[in-house]
Amino acid sequence: MEEHMNYNSSDSLGFCLLPSELIQSILLNLALPEIVGLKLVNKTLATVISDRSFVRECNMRSSSASWLFVFKKRWSKDATLMGFTDQSMSNRWFEISIAKILEPVVSPGEVLYFLTASGNTFLFACNKNKEVIVVDLMAKRVKKVPPSPLGPRGTSSWRRSGMKLVPGRPPGSGRFRFLFAELVEERPTLFEYDSETDDWKTAEVEEIEGHSQSRGEGLKGCVFLHLVDGSQSNTIISCGSESLNPSVLRLGFNRGDNRGREPNARLGWDRSVDLIRVYGDGHLMIIKSKDGDAARKRTRFLERIELWGLSEDGRNWEFVSEIPRNLIGQIGKPYGVLMGCLQERGGIIRACLVCNWEGAWDMIWLSYDKARGQWACVPMPDSKMKGSNLAGISFSMGLNL
Repeated sequence: MEEHMNYNSSDSLGFCLLPSELIQSILLNLALPEIVGLKLVNKTLATVISDRSFVRECNMRSSSASWLFVFKKRWSKDATLMGFTDQSMSNRWFEISIAKILEPVVSPGEVLYFLTASGNTFLFACNKNKEVIVVDLMAKRVKKVPPSPLGPRGTSSWRRSGMKLVPGRPPGSGRFRFLFAELVEERPTLFEYDSETDDWKTAEVEEIEGHSQSRGEGLKGCVFLHLVDGSQSNTIISCGSESLNPSVLRLGFNRGDNRGREPNARLGWDRSVDLIRVYGDGHLMIIKSKDGDAARKRTRFLERIELWGLSEDGRNWEFVSEIPRNLIGQIGKPYGVLMGCLQERGGIIRACLVCNWEGAWDMIWLSYDKARGQWACVPMPDSKMKGSNLAGISFSMGLNL
C-alpha cells in the first residue's frame, strides 16, 4: 500500500516540526492509504502513526469509511487494486500494488478475478489454477483457501452476488467467514469457509412449507445470499451472521402497496430486456434503460432506478424508493454495458453502477439513507480505466492499521 505515494522531503521535515498533537489531528483527516504511505517518510511520522492511541483513534474513524475497490484484469506480476472512499479529502483513486504480496502463492502468469472484500481481507479467484486466495492488505499476507466441497472452480463460477465475506472478531484479527450459495441438484445449498478452522461447512437448506420469518426475530442481522433470479420471483438464502441456520426465502413482488401507482407501472413486474437488477444485503435495485437516438443504436441511457427491500415476513420484495428525476438527469450518461454492486450498512444503502461506453469506464456511486429517505450521488474522479478489462468490483468497510 505504500507504493504510488510521493512526498517531498523538505515539506515533510517542516511538517514534523509541528506539535505532535497537531500532527496527529492532521493525519486523522487523511485516508488510510495516505497514512500508511507517510510511515516511510521519516522516523518521526512513523513513530506518531505507530502510537497505540493514534492507531486506536484511526481505526475507530476508518471503521465507518466506505470503500469501493476495483480490480483490473492483469497478470499477477502487475496486480493492482484501485480504491476510492467517500471520506477522502483528496477525492482521488488510490492505486495499491499487491503483486509482491501475491508472489509466495501465485505464479507470474496467473490471471486473477477479485471476488469480495471486508476490512483488510480481500478474496481473489485464480483463473488458471482454479483456486481462491485470501490477501490481508495491511499484514501483507497471502494464503490459499482449501478447495470448496464443489471442487476447483474457474473464475466465471464465482461471478455472482450470492457470496459474502463476514469479518470475524475481534476487529482487526484477520478472521473471517466466506459464504456462498449454489443450487446443487436443484437444491439450495449453503457453503461456508471459516478462516479460524481453515475448513468448509455445507448445509443443504430445507424449505418448510408455510414457513414465515419476522424481520424483528428472524431476519435482523442476517446475511442474504442471492441465488436465483426467476421470471416471477427470486430465491435468496438467509443465514445468521454468527452461525449458519440457513433459510430459503422465495420472493415475489408485493402488489398490496402501489403507493398511488398502477401495478403494471412497477418495474419489478416487468421482465423486459431493458431492465438490469443489482442485488445485495437483502435489497434489490432495478434499473430501467432506454434506447439512444437513431445515430447511436447500441447506446443506452438510464431512465429510472427503483430500490426494493425485503418485506417484514421475508416473503416479498417491497418498494422502498425511486431515485429523483433530477438525479437521473445528472447521471444519465450513455453506455453500452452496465453492471453494478450493492451494499447496506447502518441504514445506508450504497450502490455502484459501472458503465462502459466505447472502452471507457464510468462509475456512479449512489447512496440512499433509509431513515431520512434521501438519495445522494457521491462525486467520483475519472478511474482512467479506458481500454482495461474489469476483473471485479466490491464495496468494503473497516480498513484498519
